[in-house]
Amino acid sequence: MSVHETAGRPPGAAAVVVGGGLAGTTAALALADAGLRVTLLEGRPRLGGLAFSFKRGELTVDNGQHVFLRCCVAYLRFLDRIGAADLVTLQDRLDVPVLDADGLRLGRLRRAALPVPLHLAASLATYPHLSLKERASVGRAALALRGLDPRDPALDAVDFGSWLRERGQSARTVEALWDLVGIATLNASADEASLGLAAMVFKTGLLSDPGAADIGWAARPLGELHDERARAALDKAGVRTELRARVTRVAREDGGLWEVEAETGPGRGERITADAVVLAVPQRETYDLLPEGALADPEALLGIGTAPILNVHVVYDRKVMRQPFLAAIGSPVQWVFDRTEHSGMAAADGQYIALSQSAAADEIDLPVSELRERYLPELERLLPAARGAAVRDFFVTRERTATFAPTPGVGALRPGPRTRAPGVYVAGAWTATGWPATMESAVRSGLQASRAALTALAHPFDPQPFDIEGLEPA
Repeated sequence: MSVHETAGRPPGAAAVVVGGGLAGTTAALALADAGLRVTLLEGRPRLGGLAFSFKRGELTVDNGQHVFLRCCVAYLRFLDRIGAADLVTLQDRLDVPVLDADGLRLGRLRRAALPVPLHLAASLATYPHLSLKERASVGRAALALRGLDPRDPALDAVDFGSWLRERGQSARTVEALWDLVGIATLNASADEASLGLAAMVFKTGLLSDPGAADIGWAARPLGELHDERARAALDKAGVRTELRARVTRVAREDGGLWEVEAETGPGRGERITADAVVLAVPQRETYDLLPEGALADPEALLGIGTAPILNVHVVYDRKVMRQPFLAAIGSPVQWVFDRTEHSGMAAADGQYIALSQSAAADEIDLPVSELRERYLPELERLLPAARGAAVRDFFVTRERTATFAPTPGVGALRPGPRTRAPGVYVAGAWTATGWPATMESAVRSGLQASRAALTALAHPFDPQPFDIEGLEPA
C-alpha cells in the first residue's frame, strides 16, 4: 500500500478527528472554530453516523426515527451551527397521542402552561389508560424521582424497574407511562435500565422546565441535516473532510506528536501528524485504536454492551393515520410516524408510515416476511383506515448496535473525554456525558473532547459554545 505523508506543518496546532457522526462533526467544528487545522476522517461515504438517509426508489428514507426534545440544548446549538435549524420541527407544547390497542381508546400526554410539576398534572389526572389509584401512584413516584441525583454512583447499580415497583408502580403503569417514555429514550425497558440514567431522563425531560419534553424531529431527510448541511459547515470552517478513509493506527512520534494512519482507497493510504486526536467512533473501534496505556482499564470499553433498534416501513395506497405520530400500548407496536412529506412522497399517492421499535433484541434478526405477518395486522388493529388499504411497499431497517445498552453498572464503564495518552481524546454518545445514547449525548461528547483538547494545548478559545451545563431549554 502506498502511503502519502502529509507534507509540511504550517504554523499552529493541528487536530485529527476520527469519525464523522454527530460527535466527530461537533468536535471538528469546535476545534476549527478555535483556530486549529482540522482533518476529519470518516470511513463511510457520508457523514452523520447512525442518523442518516438513503434512497429507495422515489422515497428518501431515514434509517430510523430520530427525535429530540427541547431540553437537548447542545443538539439544537449544533443545528444552528451547521445552518440546519430550519430543517426541523419542534412542538409548541408537548402533546403525545397514546392509543390503547385494546378498545382503541385514545389518551394524550400533554403539558399545560403551568410551572413544574403542575404542567403535567391535568394530563395525568385525566389519562384514561391508568386507574385513579395508578395515577395517584405516579405522582408519588415522580416526587421521589425529583429527589434523586442522577450523578450518584449508587443509582447506577440499581435497575429502574425494581425502583418503580418498590414505589407502588403497577405493571400497567410501567407499560402505559414509564416504559412508554423510557424505552424510546433509553432503548431499554425499565427492568434493563440503570436507575441513574432513567432518573436523568425523567428529571431533565419531565421534571425540570415545563417545555423541556416538547418533541422535535427532522422535517427533511436526516441526510440533508447531518451530511449535506454538516459538510457545508465543515468546508466553510476550513476542515479538511475525507470520506471512505478508514483509520488503522494512532501512534506517538518521537517528537511527541501523534501520527494517524488511514486507508483511503485500494492500495492507498495517508499518514497525518497532529497535536491532538479525537476518536469519535464506537467503543469497539476506540478500543482497537487507542494507544497502549491510554486507559487504566481499556477492557471496560468492551463491557459497554449495545442495544438494537428495528424500524418497520410501510407504504399504503391511501391515508391511514391523521396524526404526525402516535404511541401505542397493548401492542407490539411502540411508536408510529407519518413520513410521507418528509420522504418526498406526494400525499395524493398514499401514505408512508414508519414504526420505531426500540429494545428490539427479540426481533432484530427476524426475516422480513415474519415481521410483515406480525406488524401489518397490528397496524390494522390500531389504524382502522388501514384495514381496506393496499400495501405498496414493506421493508425494514435494522441497527443492531444502535445505542450502548443502558444496563445497571454501565455508568462506571463510560470513560470521560481525556485519556492517559496526552493529546488523545474520546467522544461518542457512549462516553460519560451523563445522558443516554441520544443525539444530544453525541454532540455533548464532541464538545467535551474538543474543550479538553484545547485546554491541554493551552489554545485560546471562546468558552461560550461549550457552556451547555445547566442551560434552560430554548
